[in-house]
Amino acid sequence: MLSFHDARVPYAAGALLPAFAPVGDAFAANFKEGLELGACFAAMIDGETVVDLRGGFADRAKEAPWTEETIACVFSSSKAVLKLLAAREASAGRLDYDVPVSAYWPEFAQNGKEAITVAQLLSHQAGLCAFTEETPPEIWIDWDAVAARLQTMAPLWRPGTAHGYHPQTYGFLAGEVLRRVSGRTVGAMVRDFDLQLFCGMKDEEMARAAVMLKPPRPPDLGELNQFRQAAFLKPWSAAARVRPKDWMAAEIPASNMHADARSLARALHPFVNDGRWHDGDPILSQGAIAAALRERSHGDDLVLPFRLSWAAGLMRNINHHFGPNENAYGHAGFGGSCVVIDPEKRLTAAYVMNKMSPYLVGDPRALRLINALYDCL
Repeated sequence: MLSFHDARVPYAAGALLPAFAPVGDAFAANFKEGLELGACFAAMIDGETVVDLRGGFADRAKEAPWTEETIACVFSSSKAVLKLLAAREASAGRLDYDVPVSAYWPEFAQNGKEAITVAQLLSHQAGLCAFTEETPPEIWIDWDAVAARLQTMAPLWRPGTAHGYHPQTYGFLAGEVLRRVSGRTVGAMVRDFDLQLFCGMKDEEMARAAVMLKPPRPPDLGELNQFRQAAFLKPWSAAARVRPKDWMAAEIPASNMHADARSLARALHPFVNDGRWHDGDPILSQGAIAAALRERSHGDDLVLPFRLSWAAGLMRNINHHFGPNENAYGHAGFGGSCVVIDPEKRLTAAYVMNKMSPYLVGDPRALRLINALYDCL
């Protein structure tokens, strides 16, 4: 590995294999063009880290460098981690994608939700994308209150007939199933990884979190419908009227995990590395990997303004939002973060930053890095 030094990147640090030097150039170009405040990018192939870059600033005043200890909120890139946790439970025989959710969460079997399967839940087909009735926005930091609301809620469309992205509710739906089958919360489960990856942080972890600069304009949601309005535009669509500290301490698995790029790339690597993180025993079975990556729904999304193909928790890369390989998978977080999972290339990659853009998916900064990575293969 070569140490990464580039005058175009303040406090440039990290390392990369010589063959991947163009990725360093792409990382520097994002800074040179004024697109970044602070960022990190990492990639693993066949169990080996080939790129691990970071630089810039963790604070608005440009006084605190982005260091190896810096983490940032990755928003909906968190959902890829939920997919890994579900696949791990499936590998252990505690979860079956084709079984109704109510087999694990009996109270869920209300108001037309009895037959919703785990796979439908994880591929955004359950029709529970948002609360349509006025709700205190503080509800999102109260796990039990959200779970109780979801288990009595009626679907907004007939489950299994369409997919519609679940921005916030997804984490509670998947997380409650995981809690029922494992006896542990999402936050406790990700701490097992021993990575810089957190869902619900302690004070010392919050102190390492980078400031997040809001995007210059709202994202383009396309033509508004009732689902998009409820999911994104209502006063209760996300946590509000809560202290930042309380938000960071809460477990909101679909949108408030904090991580660095290296930890995300490593966490998801079992999907492409025969079920292994590194050289140890597999944590995912081949059967669970196949079930997790199989297409579950394809068509126009009712909430996101895209035609999408969903596996059980990841977008299939039909729109090249995650690089040139259409057979790869990925997930993005609002503002720019993203992860890439490519079983064909045995590759995982992640991009984390703190200067948000208005892109829902396919941020040009991330694509510049991902495309440069693929060009080096």
